[in-house]
Amino acid sequence: MIRLPKLPCVKLLTPCFIAVSLLASPIGARADGMFDLAAPGHWRLAVSPYSYHFHYSEEHRYVWAIGGERQADNGWLWGGSYFSNSFGQPSGYVYLGKRYPGLLDQPQLFAQWSAGLLYGYKGQFQHKVPLNYRGYSPGLLLSLGWAFNQEMAVQANMLGNSGVMLQFSYDFH
Repeated sequence: MIRLPKLPCVKLLTPCFIAVSLLASPIGARADGMFDLAAPGHWRLAVSPYSYHFHYSEEHRYVWAIGGERQADNGWLWGGSYFSNSFGQPSGYVYLGKRYPGLLDQPQLFAQWSAGLLYGYKGQFQHKVPLNYRGYSPGLLLSLGWAFNQEMAVQANMLGNSGVMLQFSYDFH
């Protein structure tokens, strides 16, 4: 295990280093222009009222999430969410990703992925997510969704091998 020095700045600089590394990577290069708020694209509000755990545990608590993301017209997106994790801890997720509409020649069906930085699994629950360091860990979501129209959609987000989260979203065009 990597042991970082116990300096207050390490807690702050570690997530910043990860975020800068992601943005400077080939992923960031292919997502050219997605951080330009004047570029064509739209904002999305997402709400997740329900999650299902594949394996029951008395430690599990009600899970909910609210988030916002900016999607460029080429499908690349970035965003963040605030949520209560499976153990009732306030948590957050900041990410980059991409949406693929028209999956399997169905205009309404889409797939989406996002990867980023997760924060919030602390204390006795720190080992419930991999590579956790003082509450920070990498995050990855794979999703399958259905767009009812240009504004409203529903999607299922896979939560690793732990469960699935139902999400409703509204796009502001």
